[in-house]
Amino acid sequence: MPVSSQNSQLIYDALKSAGVRLVSALPETWLVHLVGLADDDPEMILVRLAKEEEGIGISAGAHLAGVSSAMLMQNHGFLASVNSIVSLAQLYRIPLLMLISFRGEFGETDPWQTEGGGVTIPVLDALGIPWKRLDSPSVVKKSIQDAMTLSSANLRPVALLLCRDLMWEDAN
Repeated sequence: MPVSSQNSQLIYDALKSAGVRLVSALPETWLVHLVGLADDDPEMILVRLAKEEEGIGISAGAHLAGVSSAMLMQNHGFLASVNSIVSLAQLYRIPLLMLISFRGEFGETDPWQTEGGGVTIPVLDALGIPWKRLDSPSVVKKSIQDAMTLSSANLRPVALLLCRDLMWEDAN
């Protein structure tokens, strides 16, 4: 599988190091290893979602129970969750760490991914959600810790965009 298991492990370890104990997700190609790691870890709670917007409520409940969480989603899942992000996480000041597989960039081979990828950053900006691209293993641990710190201090959503250069292993 061309999704990087090594970088997925790096991301997962950084989430745990940052205190994340609950992960919510839908199946998605780039997230397959992250979901598997969470599923296999007895110290992590994995909540499988039917729709990404359910994860906003799961993260809100986790926050109120004192548990740090992260949502794993694709661009289109983020876009489908905007109403819940605005009407729950932003309105009620809920910290929300979103790791978004940033599909649709240069090198994307699936045409259905390009439209969502093209509007993800403008939507994040329009909502005032701080975001950062994760495109190198060297920035993963610090970026995840910094995102958790900002989200917790600001009581607001933050997004980390999991880019192709980080998530994909080219078969050469």
